[in-house]
Amino acid sequence: MSATPPTMTKGSTTGDPGHAPEAGGDGLKAGLKNRHLSMIAIGGVIGAGLFVGSSSGIAAAGPGILISYALVGALVVFVMRMLGEMAAANPTSGSFSAYADRALGRWAGFTIGWLYWFFWVVVQAVEATAGAKILNGWIPAVPQWTWALLVMIVLTATNLASVSSYGEFEFWFAGIKVVAIAAFVVLGLLAVFGVLPGSDNPGSGLDNLTAHGGFLPNGAGAILTGVLMVVFSFMGSEIVTLAAGESEDPQRAVRQATNSVIWRIAVFYLGSIFVVVSLLPWDSKEIAEKGSYVAALDSIGIPHAGQVMNVIVLTAVLSCLNSGLYTASRMAFSLGQRGDAPKSFATVNKRGVPQVAILASVVFGFVSVLFNYVWPDTVFKFLLNSSGAVALFVWLVICFTQLKMRGIILREMPEKLTVKMWLFPYLTWATIGMITFVLGYMLYTGGDNRETVLASVLVGAVVLVIGLVLDRRHRAAQR
Repeated sequence: MSATPPTMTKGSTTGDPGHAPEAGGDGLKAGLKNRHLSMIAIGGVIGAGLFVGSSSGIAAAGPGILISYALVGALVVFVMRMLGEMAAANPTSGSFSAYADRALGRWAGFTIGWLYWFFWVVVQAVEATAGAKILNGWIPAVPQWTWALLVMIVLTATNLASVSSYGEFEFWFAGIKVVAIAAFVVLGLLAVFGVLPGSDNPGSGLDNLTAHGGFLPNGAGAILTGVLMVVFSFMGSEIVTLAAGESEDPQRAVRQATNSVIWRIAVFYLGSIFVVVSLLPWDSKEIAEKGSYVAALDSIGIPHAGQVMNVIVLTAVLSCLNSGLYTASRMAFSLGQRGDAPKSFATVNKRGVPQVAILASVVFGFVSVLFNYVWPDTVFKFLLNSSGAVALFVWLVICFTQLKMRGIILREMPEKLTVKMWLFPYLTWATIGMITFVLGYMLYTGGDNRETVLASVLVGAVVLVIGLVLDRRHRAAQR
């Protein structure tokens, strides 16, 4: 990696913080339309984990899983507000990594940037394999690994074509997710209160929330267990701040995304989980065997509920994979710009696409898919564990960065402070405390949670040491 000084002004990572010309100000083409950004913002908080993993959370916490989702949702709202404050003032493809570079030091931007890149390239492998399993179930004649390869190739080609191609694919992928969950919530609520025509579910109102051992059947401590199980399904809400740098009106896109995150989480997460635990007893065998959403649809009498949900999950998987490749490549591009990655990562082709950064990101993704098939219980498990807590690390860095960036923005560009974190700095410090508590509780509970934190800390420490060494060389070269 090059230790070349980053090409940026003292107050900005990409030139004028408020300016986003057609070529993106940093070579990237502003090819994302407002409708793309709006749907990326809405769909960014809906990952495949919501559909696939929610049944485990319900089994652990019962109806109290709603409190778990509400707590993590509040955490995400606060973090997004902080990130929105910085992104509205200076939209850039490096987002929080570029802000950490500016506010905390080059070592911080380097470390969190590469960890975030690592997280998303591992996610590529997870999502490609998940999508391949669904497709293989539909067409068993085609081997699962072939489906994974095809999915990766198609979405790589989409990202290489142009940023507008990524935006268009994501617009429709996210749109299907949004429409599906909105329909699920509306139909589910009608069924819960017994007013859905033709429903097979008698509709017991709110009785299922307390009738089977109470609202907290496994005790109040299960809420924290639920938090650990759902926190990672929220990763991705920050993608819109990276994409904003390639949009027609970055500041407007960031403000809209930040202001709407509360209702998005309330409707899509809390609303849909509320429907599940209201339609069915939390300890129903159907939830454990079929999955929470399929079980709820079956209880209403929706025909072919399992296949309907498979289509929706496949869409969520492709959306996550598409965004993962985009996000990893833009972070690699930003690192290249700042001299923290090979200079070639910061180059763009004639279509304004960072081709080298995309190919570098997807190559690691292909290798990770291979590891998932060849060494699923050793090499790939380590990759998975070592990237597992990166979401919490990213949120923590965003908090500390915002503490310092507020002063920088007020001093250098106060007119750009159009989005403000509430109750600053008290709520920022409270959020830091919440994230630290979650990490500590993961260590305390042991098992896979402890393994995930320790593996993530190990990889983070290695990247941090590399960042500190490069930063020292950079400072020595400037003397």
